[in-house]
Parts: sequence; structure tokens; C-alpha cells
Amino acid sequence: MKNKLIAVILAIVTCFSVSAQTRKDIKSMYHSAYSYEVSCLGVGQDGTKAIKVWGYGKNADVAAFNAKRDAVAAVIFRGVPGGNGAAPTPAILSIDGYEKNAVFFDEFFKAGGMYLNFINLSTDGVPSGEDRIKMSKGYKVAICASVNYNGLRAFLEEKGIAKKLDAGF
Repeated sequence: MKNKLIAVILAIVTCFSVSAQTRKDIKSMYHSAYSYEVSCLGVGQDGTKAIKVWGYGKNADVAAFNAKRDAVAAVIFRGVPGGNGAAPTPAILSIDGYEKNAVFFDEFFKAGGMYLNFINLSTDGVPSGEDRIKMSKGYKVAICASVNYNGLRAFLEEKGIAKKLDAGF
């Protein structure tokens, strides 16, 4: 009986400690080059990147919302891989760009934040079929999006977050 009680207490403590997400955990989401599942769909209109991005969430709507945020974050912090006739696009900021500008990016990526101005979805609503996968703790959803790379870069340069391309000359 005593062993069962100890096992239950340990299980409860473990569940609470695993589910708590600290600010450091959120920052590491943007730091890691492996935080995003992104593939290039091809060449978009001038200054845009057509990509497919996967997001995770407790339900399909949350996963699609997270995929939008991840699409913009991937363009900023990771870049877009090449494919389907498009060359790879480098990241706008280095991997430590979030750390240096944490206050700005916390505001930029908040729900309904400025990042939504730089994304145009080519898929409306929550996807179905192979782009919507039920997982044990929620959903994994893919969206196809067009990210305004040139506009995003210009905005970050204007705010002093990213260096201008001609700054080294």
C-alpha cells in the first residue's frame, strides 16, 4: 500500500513538472533549428515564399493557428529550404536573434500579433486528409502559406532588429 501511494505521488509531481512551460522553454522553441517542419512548395510571387508548415495543438484549430506562427518564425530564425524549383532562402536573423530582442518578439508573436500581417494563407480553414493527423495528445496540422519575406525583412530592418543587407558595404 505504501509503495502504491509513493508511486501515485511521484506520478502527480511528474505530470505537473512536465506540463509547466517556462519562458526559457518558449524561447528555445525559436532557437532550435529543428523546431519547425517546413517544406518549400515553390516560387511565390515577388518577395514571397510559398511553404508548407506543420503545427501542433490540442485541437485542429489551435494546431493550424500555431502553424501560421511557425511559418513566420521559420522564415525569420531558420530560413526556407530549397525545393520545387526554388533556391534555399537564408534566415533573416541568426539563431540568437530572439534572445537579443525577446521583448519585441514576445509582442510580435502574441495571439493576433504583428506576424499575421506577413502571412497569406493559400489554404483556408482547418485542413483535412493527410494534412490533419490525430495524435495521442492532440493534432498535427499542415497549412500551405505564402510568407511576405521582403516585407518581413523590411519591417525588421525598420525596427532595428535585422541589419540592412547593404550595412556591410
